[in-house]
Amino acid sequence: MALARARRGGSGLNYWPGFVDALSTLILGIIFLLTVFVVVQFYLQQEVAGKDTALQRLNAQIAELTNLLSMEKTDKSNLQDQLAQLQASLAGAESERDKLKGQLAGAGLGASEAQNKIGDLNSQLSDQKRISANALAQVEVLNQQIAALRRQLAAIETALDASEKKDKESQNRIADLGQRLNLALAQRVQELSKYRSDFFGKLREILGNRPDVRIVGDRFVLQSELFFDTGKADLKPEAQTELDNVANALIGLEKQIPSDIPWVLRVDGHTDVRPIAPGGQFKSNWDLSAARAISVVQYLIAKGVSPQRLVAAGFGEFQPIDTGTTEEAYRRNRRIEFKLTER
Repeated sequence: MALARARRGGSGLNYWPGFVDALSTLILGIIFLLTVFVVVQFYLQQEVAGKDTALQRLNAQIAELTNLLSMEKTDKSNLQDQLAQLQASLAGAESERDKLKGQLAGAGLGASEAQNKIGDLNSQLSDQKRISANALAQVEVLNQQIAALRRQLAAIETALDASEKKDKESQNRIADLGQRLNLALAQRVQELSKYRSDFFGKLREILGNRPDVRIVGDRFVLQSELFFDTGKADLKPEAQTELDNVANALIGLEKQIPSDIPWVLRVDGHTDVRPIAPGGQFKSNWDLSAARAISVVQYLIAKGVSPQRLVAAGFGEFQPIDTGTTEEAYRRNRRIEFKLTER
């Protein structure tokens, strides 16, 4: 009833619709930013993966061309050695021919034999020249192939440098986008925290300063004795009046907050550390705390609160708010908590 009086007293100024519009706009903005970030990151990752594949393919081509260049250099060196040998043989043959011509001119003897020998030497000389010409042609072809390989290597290195530069630019873009998104999300979280603070402040005004209700952060703590008899999970008649006020507040909250905003009211049951007496309805404090939370949730549903906006949780004796062993400490630990949270 005190909750209802607080609501009737605050009807002069209703700022809930504006708060709800601001909160929904904020949530939609965050979702849009996250969607953009995921899509951009996906495409950038695809592009980076493609660049890595191209980079590996280019490195394989460079290795293959390097091997070919090494083989061509080896062939060229062998041909140059052969050419040097042929040129030395050619020079020796020419020297011997000149020597024979000198002997023929000086002595005038053995002309026929000398002519035959000169003919043989000229034939050998022709063969050597032909072989030398072929070797020179092969050397020229090898030089052209080496030049072509060097051009290919230069083109591949240029493409590799461009790919690495583009990959670095992509990484920088990803990092910049991440920083900007983190900054935007941090700003949105700060704004959301401010709105949540205003929201819970409004709930405190509705509940008022009651001795049997304690507000701890975003939780509303009520003693179990207000709702249940000792060791029982059936609601007292006087507890139903208080829960009617909570149900009316929740129904009004459901109408104000858009349906696409995921929120729930979690009802937590807690007991003290003393064990359940044997032979009773419940086997443990777990069972008792969960049954009490479920009883509250079922009553709220019966009063018109949407089931998807409610959660029942039992914590037994494992989350005490007072670790003492006095009767007052036990009484403080036996409680029902209402917590408004995101789903």
